[in-house]
This record gives sequence, C-alpha cells and structure tokens, in this order.
Amino acid sequence: MNLNDVTHLYDFTGRTVVITGGAGVLGGEMACALVGCRAQVAILDRDPALAERAFQRLPEAAGGGRAIVVYGDVLQPGTLAQAAETIRQAFGPVDALINAAGGNQPEATTSEARSFFDLPPQAIRDVTDLNLLGTVLSCQAFGRQMTEHGDGVILNVTSMSAFRPLTRIAGYSAAKAAVSNFTQWLAVHMAQAYSPRIRVNALAPGFFLTEQNRYLMTDVKTGALTPRAQAILAHTPMGRFGAPEDLLGAMLWLLSPASAFVTGIVVPIDGGFSAYSGV
Repeated sequence: MNLNDVTHLYDFTGRTVVITGGAGVLGGEMACALVGCRAQVAILDRDPALAERAFQRLPEAAGGGRAIVVYGDVLQPGTLAQAAETIRQAFGPVDALINAAGGNQPEATTSEARSFFDLPPQAIRDVTDLNLLGTVLSCQAFGRQMTEHGDGVILNVTSMSAFRPLTRIAGYSAAKAAVSNFTQWLAVHMAQAYSPRIRVNALAPGFFLTEQNRYLMTDVKTGALTPRAQAILAHTPMGRFGAPEDLLGAMLWLLSPASAFVTGIVVPIDGGFSAYSGV
C-alpha cells in the first residue's frame, strides 16, 4: 500500500454521516473534521439555535464537503424517522452514525446537599434515557438504512466512567457502562443478522471540560479547579484535560476503511487515565 492509498482511506467524498448532538462541543468538532474530509454531514440536534451556531464553525471550502442542520430529538422516534427521511432526500442513504448526544445533570449527582438516597428517580431516569435509550433509538432510526445496502459504521460515545465508575455520578456512570455493553451487542448482531460490513464501535473520552461537567470541575465564582478536577489530573499521566480535537484521530480511523476489520471495541481516549493505578 502506498501513501496515496493511505490518504484515500480518509477521503469521505460522497459519504453521509449523521451526528446526534452535533451542536455540542465534541460533536461540533467531529462535524468540522468530517466536512474537511469531504463528507456530507447532517448535524442532528433538538436545539436548532445551538445547531446553527455550530454550523458557522464548519470550514467554508472543503473540496466537496458540506453540512446541513436537521432537527431531531434522540428520545422521540418520530422526529428521528423524519430526520432520517430528510437526510436521505438531501444526501442519500446514511453511511455512518455518530451518537454524540448525551450528558449528565446536577439533579442526578450526589453532593453535600444531596445524598445518594435523595437522588430523584426522574433525574436518574432522564440521564439514563438520554445516554442509553437515545443511543439505542438513534441506532434503530439510522442503522435500518445501513441494513438496506449492507454497509455502514456506527460510532457510539461512552465515557471513562463506564470503565471505572466515578464518585457522585451514579446514573451517568451506569448509563455509559450500558452504552459500552450495547456497542458490543450491536456489533455482533449487525454482523451476524445483516452484514459483516456493518461495524459498531465506541469512543470512551476521558476528561474534557465542557459546559455539562464544568459545575463539577471548576469553582463557579473563581473558575479555579475543584479538588475533584485536581485529583483527575493527578491520575492522568499526560497531566491535562482532553481537547475536542483529541477525539478526531480515533474517530476518523473507526469511520474509515482503515478499520475495516474492527468492530465491537471501545477505545479509551483519556491521556492514560485507564492505564494508571495511582502508584
């Protein structure tokens, strides 16, 4: 294989990629990279205003790459079905799905003021639904198109808390662990029931400062790192938080033909956190 062959592996010309939660920090960075690699990207989000702001970040001249913003709520199958049809009409069948929608909420997090025994059932349910059920429903909505032509890639987004449950975020850790398990289940199911060319993998980001976790990582008044954030950095051999672009190499590899014999894996992108015992 020569250099041109390798480069061509990451040319996504003519490939349609859907990104749920595509207006978020991580999903938006993925969208930018894929448009830059000439993909046809559908940014799916339930907040059109946020999605439009993400749209403005996309590269202007990408040699054929382009993007559209599509409304969709990962917990509402009807909106997903409509989004799938809108995307099919705009770009053709879906070739790849990235499930970047997810997150935690303060009400489902223990604190000095809220013990585990006081966590509201609805808050835990909301977090579990968003992360797990939202992934499952999106795979149903867009994976169906992949079965029609026997080819495609699904890339879920789980978390390091799926490997090692973190203190305070019981619901989120459990939901992300379920996403990792579901990723492996769906990889086997798609390969055996439909086509071995339909692959399912996941990324497990380590610690990235986002609006969803800032309340746990920084002091609201001063912006200083909390003891929790300091402990995370102390257990991250690379000594820093992740940046959104740190996900792009693994994302492009898992979406591309370069990983044609890879399915059912969860890739940690964590600066060495999962490798460090603390000693």
